Amino acid sequence: MKIIGINGSPRKQWNTAQMVESALKGAADAGAETKLYHLRDLDFKGCVSCFACLRLGAPTHGKCSYPDALKPVLDEILESDGLIIGSPVYVGDVTAAVRALFERLWFGGLAYNPEHMILYPRRIPVKIIFTTNAPQEGFHTHLNESVLGAMDRFIGPTEIIEANDTLQFDDYSKYDASMFDVAAKQKRHKEHFPLDLQRAYETGKKAVTEAV
Repeated sequence: MKIIGINGSPRKQWNTAQMVESALKGAADAGAETKLYHLRDLDFKGCVSCFACLRLGAPTHGKCSYPDALKPVLDEILESDGLIIGSPVYVGDVTAAVRALFERLWFGGLAYNPEHMILYPRRIPVKIIFTTNAPQEGFHTHLNESVLGAMDRFIGPTEIIEANDTLQFDDYSKYDASMFDVAAKQKRHKEHFPLDLQRAYETGKKAVTEAV
């Protein structure tokens, strides 16, 4: 049993990375082998419209085969038993790196054929983690719905959890962010973020039980 974790934040030790790591810890404690990728470490592009994934009779049919650093990650995801992806919410959407990952992951398994529109031979459970400065869960409803719909259709049953009202800076005095009550942000982070990490941990454990 193998669970793949993807940190789609450019920050490798902040909120999103910690949430993904906690989810993978839950998966590992439930008996899974786990592996974490930081997208910022990979040199890759979004879909380049080569259409190798749609070429009939080719070994590339039914999977993204563009030869960059993301290709082996995509192959490993499709061979895994579960997937955990974390992204901060940037201007109401996932990061550019995560969007590129989504394009390659979703489109690689799509066929314009009503008899078999999804080419991937198996489905795996997916857990999406969003970290956001938005004050309450579900604030980015459109994003949640669009990601849920596409991921559930192409990859497998999908669940989203959020860490809201996150602490963005270690020292707010260094940044042009005077609208925030810094003391309140720090207090919430101290009291609530450990609960978010525990939810991520339980979500990782759940991914293993769903994959069995």
